[in-house]
Amino acid sequence: MLNALKKFAERDPRLKGIEPGFSGKDAKWAVVCSEDGRFAGIVPLGNPDDKKSKGRRFEKAPDLSQGELIAGGVTKSHFLIDSAKTVALLGVDPNDTSGAATKARAKHEYFVHLLQQASEAMPQLQAAARVLGDEATLAEVRRQMTDKKVKPTDKVTIQLGVGGPFPVESDAWHGWWRDYRKCLGGQPEEEEPQSEQAELPGVVGPARGKKPETGQMLDFITGKLSVPAKTHPKIRGLADVGGLPTGDALVGFDKDSFRSYGLDQSLNAAMSEENAKAYTDTLNLLIREQGHRLAGVKIIHWYDKPVPKDPVAAVDDPLAFLGEVSDEEKELHANEAVRKTLDAIRTGAKDDVNLRDNRYYALTASGAAGRVMVRDWMEGQFEDLVESITAWFDDLSIVRRDGDGIAAPPKFMAVLGATVRELRDLAPPFVAKMWRVAMRNEPIPREALAAALERFEVAVIEDNPINHAGVGLMKAYHVRLNRGGQLMIASVNPDHPEAAYHCGRLMAVLAQLQRAALGDVGAGVVQRYYPAASSTPALVVGRLVRTAQFHLDKLEGGLAHWYEDRIAEIMGKIGDRVPGTLTLEKQSLFALGYYQQLAEMRTKKASTAEEGKNNG
Repeated sequence: MLNALKKFAERDPRLKGIEPGFSGKDAKWAVVCSEDGRFAGIVPLGNPDDKKSKGRRFEKAPDLSQGELIAGGVTKSHFLIDSAKTVALLGVDPNDTSGAATKARAKHEYFVHLLQQASEAMPQLQAAARVLGDEATLAEVRRQMTDKKVKPTDKVTIQLGVGGPFPVESDAWHGWWRDYRKCLGGQPEEEEPQSEQAELPGVVGPARGKKPETGQMLDFITGKLSVPAKTHPKIRGLADVGGLPTGDALVGFDKDSFRSYGLDQSLNAAMSEENAKAYTDTLNLLIREQGHRLAGVKIIHWYDKPVPKDPVAAVDDPLAFLGEVSDEEKELHANEAVRKTLDAIRTGAKDDVNLRDNRYYALTASGAAGRVMVRDWMEGQFEDLVESITAWFDDLSIVRRDGDGIAAPPKFMAVLGATVRELRDLAPPFVAKMWRVAMRNEPIPREALAAALERFEVAVIEDNPINHAGVGLMKAYHVRLNRGGQLMIASVNPDHPEAAYHCGRLMAVLAQLQRAALGDVGAGVVQRYYPAASSTPALVVGRLVRTAQFHLDKLEGGLAHWYEDRIAEIMGKIGDRVPGTLTLEKQSLFALGYYQQLAEMRTKKASTAEEGKNNG
């Protein structure tokens, strides 16, 4: 996984020039300083009316790791971009002498100190240092920030003059910044010759006859000798799935059971500072621009080679079922686009973009107590992925509840939502498992079948519309359970071999018969008998069939004969022995038979047949 992230960084132009000590950052506001050191106002960056806007993106801003920030016991701040609380002491009471207030003032002083020091390389920064170092001017900065509803946590940077340049976008301070970082703790020390002392277990020994330099270890990504970074940058963007707003660590060891030979923090997965920076910057970029939140997890996926987008559905990415499409027409087109992509790969029509040799990578992650929890990792051939997504759509296909054709392909979250009362009830491990099922064409978990069946029964008993995605999920379970057999199709199957399926069909016919004979009677045969019939049909079916005779007597001859024929045909499929007790799998077959038979009777064809028999 880490190697795939590093390769992505090497080929993606957005990550060109990755370097430790630098990172892309957002700033929502700018403190404008004139060249002569006067405060010229507060200006918003980005769209101030968009509550979700993070402001303006600066791709190469100075960045300190957590180890550097706390090294030497000195309270430090970031350089050029930091919070309004740090830059201007916004939200800090001047009379507050608490530890938190004292720390905030120390960070502010350090921010101003960095501006003064960097002015040796970039003299324009001296003006910003004078503005932020003057108490009276700083009070005016805070007043304008308050008027513009700046929050203490909003990120703020410096602008030189109204409409002028941003120092963070200049490279004039880069050399000074590199030298400054070398003076901080928390960084790998300069390599020195290996001493004659005995080597510690876990530290790499001589390679090809040469002794490694002091502190060198085999790099976890490249396998080459390097000086490992003691701590790695944080992974950001997981705050909505259990992570911290300040970021979470992917690599780190703080428990004795993981600290072999005293190798703590990130040394048990040794990586050079450059490689650690490469994988974290790549993952942060992918989360920010391509990450999708699914319940309590975040899905991140990418490809070796770009996948062109379909101009109509705006997708050609086979993972579009995540939810990029927003209406039924586009969902249908997205499904067709996936099929066309598969056909094109097989016929060689898309050899111009080499999709046949393309590979996919998919990471499922969430946050947990300041750490990144990798719940799943998948990689494979692009063609296999397209085949799996095509199978996902096919296996979920189900007739509409009104019988008018096949229901639109459901979005991934619609399928998962059909297993719970509310989406917030979805457990992250279940979401990750279902994601793998869809991408790998794996069997549907039994727990998914049980949950979908429970929601189906609730809808039936309460006489609510039945969820297409839930029924499709039950159907997909049986399709994948009997791969190669033609037991389950999208619509009713009169030749299905299971008696439980036909018991469900019979229940649908009897419910429709009662409605035809008596109209809406409130709690009908379904509401009263469905739970018992779907679990122990032998105790109920005989009684319901006998009761049906009274309903038949109330119908006109043609319609009564039509229902009699349906009942006789289904009873013939059930055979001489009605099942006594149904397992979970057979209860779901009962549900599928009930649903598909009900949909079949609601089609225009069935309505025409009823009318013809009634008139005849």
